[in-house]
Amino acid sequence: MEKTLVILKPSCVQRALIGEVISRFERKGLRLAGMKMVQLDDAILYEHYAHLKDEPFFNRIKNSMEASPVIVQCWEGLEAIKVVRAMTGATNGRNAEQGTIRGDMSISSQENIVHASDSPESAEVELKRFFNENELFEYKPSVFGYLYANDEI
Repeated sequence: MEKTLVILKPSCVQRALIGEVISRFERKGLRLAGMKMVQLDDAILYEHYAHLKDEPFFNRIKNSMEASPVIVQCWEGLEAIKVVRAMTGATNGRNAEQGTIRGDMSISSQENIVHASDSPESAEVELKRFFNENELFEYKPSVFGYLYANDEI
């Protein structure tokens, strides 16, 4: 099973959309392996967005992500990264398809509700950035046999 990082951004927290976003991932059949609320600071944001730190819009990202606590989560499932990315939709909420998290809940390119890892490599790095090993849990949901066919797992 693949693991991926999801961050519920300040726009999600401030608009009280946490439960709705989490329930979408749960209804899809992904397994929550870890979750906590954290206040991001300059140090972790410079690390997390290192690929954007020289862009003119970096301060906008940093200020937005420090505006309130965020919820960091680890979700797990078969092709979880691809599944979560499809569920979140295009980065700019104005361009995201209806039915996606951003398409239904965002109208901004920055205040777009959620961050999701974009590859297995970034998921591994990002999960280590936000979680200690003892904060991620392995367990088999009782409905597991109803989520996947025998030959998928």
